[in-house]
Amino acid sequence: MINSLFLINHSGDIFLEKHWKSVISRSVCDYFFEAKEKAVEPENVPPVLQTPHHYLISIYRDKLFFLSVIQTEVPPLFVIEFLHRVAEMFQDYFGECSEMVIKDNVVIVYELLEEMLDNGFPLATESNVLKEMIRPPTILRSVVNTLTGSSNVGETLPTGQLSTIPWRRAGVKYTNNEAYFDVIEEIDAILDKSGTTVFAEIQGVIEACVKLSGMPDLTLSFMNPRLLDDVSFHPCVRFKRWESERVLSFIPPDGNFTLMTYHVSAQNLVAIPVYVKQNISFFESGSCGRLDLTVGPKQTMGKTVEGMMITVHMPKAVLSANLTATQGTYTYDLATKVLVWDIGKLNPQKLPNLRGSLSLQSGAPKPEENPSLNIDLKIQQLAISGLKVNRLDMYGEKYKPFKGVKYVTKAGKFQVIRHDWTVFLACKGKP
Repeated sequence: MINSLFLINHSGDIFLEKHWKSVISRSVCDYFFEAKEKAVEPENVPPVLQTPHHYLISIYRDKLFFLSVIQTEVPPLFVIEFLHRVAEMFQDYFGECSEMVIKDNVVIVYELLEEMLDNGFPLATESNVLKEMIRPPTILRSVVNTLTGSSNVGETLPTGQLSTIPWRRAGVKYTNNEAYFDVIEEIDAILDKSGTTVFAEIQGVIEACVKLSGMPDLTLSFMNPRLLDDVSFHPCVRFKRWESERVLSFIPPDGNFTLMTYHVSAQNLVAIPVYVKQNISFFESGSCGRLDLTVGPKQTMGKTVEGMMITVHMPKAVLSANLTATQGTYTYDLATKVLVWDIGKLNPQKLPNLRGSLSLQSGAPKPEENPSLNIDLKIQQLAISGLKVNRLDMYGEKYKPFKGVKYVTKAGKFQVIRHDWTVFLACKGKP
């Protein structure tokens, strides 16, 4: 299925490659580089590209491109899911997925790829199975391997590899038994200039950290599960139980894993957490303009908006900005023409405001384009869709575990684009 895998950094350099069936020349990546140059943002590179003799399927994670080369037709989502598994496995093994970390652990990376894919087909993709086969790196183990010439590969077959529950290893024991769940939601929305919602949806994910002894059987129920659309589950979830009762029933993997992802498309269920009042104008006469931005909370259910930051992409003619911020600090990069206003926590009693003058190049015509805004924010202990966990029950074991649920709402990429007739707010982002 997958013939080759190339890892490419943000600047377009191939720093690692792995081939399974036969060696494919790096020149096949030229088609990908052409598409990358045409895309404005790395996220906009088409995930599937067709070449005369190959298909190129890629994902963009942590400022890295994972590019697979395929010679026959395969379901693209199948390959994309596998590439995400590879990135998540690097994150799980090394603590982060970056070019430097991958280069520092290149031997273990190749060992993982060899076990995860057998002759081009996925084999072992569960963290618990792989960790029994290939031990995670430690300083002591690295020193021992260097002195003795041994490797991290285990000598015995993992117990989970032949089990009906391959995602969980046998004989798990903990002194403190605990299960924690993070409900993380990101908003996509479009508003007109009056603040009316034109389009809105939510992308959600439930991340779990389960450290329980034995073989526990968990049941997680929600207060309002009917609002969830387009759900996707970890293989441990019993889908028939969800279809009939809207309850998550599963034997969990040991450690961190993504329990489910979901989509909320009902527009009336999506609350817009903040509003932005903006007035950016350029005068016909004189090389100057005015900027006035005000941000305030809208529908936050009494929670505090944190990490508030506004990024304004100015026209090329803008030389400098002389502004005053009532809260936070601002910077203007002359080279990139980007204004960044770092607000921090949003105080509803005193709304943050940024205003002042803009200086343009002498003799330059009035800019025709309207500056776009990017907004970053985070709201703790709030799921903007209103989703709430009702209860978590455990069967099969007699001890009583510690349980906890945390909610987070954020905007990975929250854009404000002002036109003469409307204002668009769109947020996009990716666990």
